[in-house]
Amino acid sequence: MPEGDTVWQAASRLHGALAGKVLTRSDLRVPKYATADLTGRVVLDVTPRGKHLLTRVEGGFTLHSHLRMEGAWKVFANGQRWSGGPAHQIRAVLGTHDRTAVGYRLPVLELLRTPDEERVVGHLGPDLLGPDWDPDQALANLLADPARALGEALLDQRNLAGIGNVYKSELCFLLGVTPWLPVGALPADRTAALPIFAKKLLEANRDRPVRITTGRSGQALFAYGRAGRPCLRCGTPIRVADQGDGSRERPTYWCPACQSGPVPAPGSPPTRRVRTHPRPRSTD
Repeated sequence: MPEGDTVWQAASRLHGALAGKVLTRSDLRVPKYATADLTGRVVLDVTPRGKHLLTRVEGGFTLHSHLRMEGAWKVFANGQRWSGGPAHQIRAVLGTHDRTAVGYRLPVLELLRTPDEERVVGHLGPDLLGPDWDPDQALANLLADPARALGEALLDQRNLAGIGNVYKSELCFLLGVTPWLPVGALPADRTAALPIFAKKLLEANRDRPVRITTGRSGQALFAYGRAGRPCLRCGTPIRVADQGDGSRERPTYWCPACQSGPVPAPGSPPTRRVRTHPRPRSTD
């Protein structure tokens, strides 16, 4: 599941393959940009921003992509067989004299002027793996809505950028609270630790092929994806329920013994808290 660490890895692979090289092939397979041609231009850099990828090209252009749940960028040596999926799932091809980057199932792909990047990433909070990381600002963003469930607040990329469903569940486990606990009810010591834990988890995993939060060989995650299996700390079966307004599938995992706080009733549908002055939300 692409989260901040996965996107960071994708950017690193793309940057290593393309940066400083002239594009000899450019094929954007979305109707709006089907006639756009970037061949002959040098790729300047590939930069991650939260869950977004910004491929900057000579001449003031940026190719913006977002992986969401299913997207992927694959890099191949020229002449190597492409193996990221069927041809009809390809959305972008960027080739140089020795490497070809192929974007599969990209739900977001757009070509924009580089000065306009803020239009697509300007809404994001501090990036956990970026040079703009500011733990105090991230914490202030989270605490601005103290009645909001912690899990939902962590997923809102306007608060801090890079956390997805996996890290949401793992962070709440490490903090010892359920994802349904209101942010304002988080004990002070754990409130202070939250941005520190979040950054440590993503930094520890940005260079790993397999995401690990437990520090244990063969037991990668504490809670996520372990419904019905015994908690690694206490042995109680891990539980799972959807969290959010139901517009997206957000399976959320927790240990009912190790984590304190409210939980949904068994079989209850996702609920949405009504705000008097709605604030735009973003999981992108």
